[in-house]
Amino acid sequence: MSESAVLIVDRLCKSYGGVHALRELSFSVNSGEKVAVIGPNGAGKTTLFNVLNGQLAADAGAVVFDAASIGGLPPQTIARRGVGRTFQVPATFGSMTARENVQLALFGRHTQLRAAFADARAFEAKESLALLERAGIVALADRSCATLAYGDLKRVELAIALACRPRLLLMDEPTAGLAPSERATLMSLVVALAANDGVALLFTEHDMDVVFAHADRVLVLNRGRLISAGPPSVVRSDPQVRKVYLGPPTLPGNA
Repeated sequence: MSESAVLIVDRLCKSYGGVHALRELSFSVNSGEKVAVIGPNGAGKTTLFNVLNGQLAADAGAVVFDAASIGGLPPQTIARRGVGRTFQVPATFGSMTARENVQLALFGRHTQLRAAFADARAFEAKESLALLERAGIVALADRSCATLAYGDLKRVELAIALACRPRLLLMDEPTAGLAPSERATLMSLVVALAANDGVALLFTEHDMDVVFAHADRVLVLNRGRLISAGPPSVVRSDPQVRKVYLGPPTLPGNA
């Protein structure tokens, strides 16, 4: 494992009855690195993310973030330590505005919460707008999330994730449900923001154009096991990855 690793996953195991979702899974993510996790449906990608941010407890193995074990800690504690998370389906409160959703995330970052709701409405108002501006959605700050387009909700959720000032950002299919042009725009924004803040990025994605355009390294899971890892060019040509996930190379003229 690298000395600059911000995340170390060591022999992680998770089962649901007789189904092994994660099997002796080990890898690391370095500070500032962009790592994609790919694989067929049921490979264990979402289970991995749910273990990393505390939504699920592993059966065995260790998760070390910033040189400290975070295995078994609740999601809010892991978030306060600097692990941000976005979901395949944006997790926002539809009855609240985009700004209020971000304010709530900022509110939760503090261990001593303010008691009065009147205070909460004004809490970190300036920072919440700054985060929405970074996500490219400040013009919609006072729109309720129930009225926002799907792509805009993805940006609100990105602003929420950035509110915890993460050193590691977990993104579960960040471009799912978006048109191809929106995927490229959103992922370019995410990568730029992560680079600016020195944030490590660990993301799952089914769009291989997004993966191979933005990942420094790719991890391939199949039935809970790591079957390949390396730079995109190496993983793309791995025969085992081709067999279980990517399929045969497209020949010129047969696209």
